[in-house]
Amino acid sequence: MILSELGNKVKDLRKEKKLTQEKLAKMVGISRNTLSKLENGYLSNISIVTLNKVLNELDYELELKEVNPFANSVLIKD
Repeated sequence: MILSELGNKVKDLRKEKKLTQEKLAKMVGISRNTLSKLENGYLSNISIVTLNKVLNELDYELELKEVNPFANSVLIKD
């Protein structure tokens, strides 16, 4: 998943679990306003710790993956 899709994914997962923004925010210990910003793609003021808490409540986790595994490779030509 790309970062720009994260907010919509969080929103979809929350709705699948039939949670309101208010309920999920309370479970995580953040304001409903902060969760709303996350769901709308405003990630600049959301810490990784907070994002991880939200995802944990939705039974998901953060995973880092290499974008281009060949970026540091050396191309050998004949």
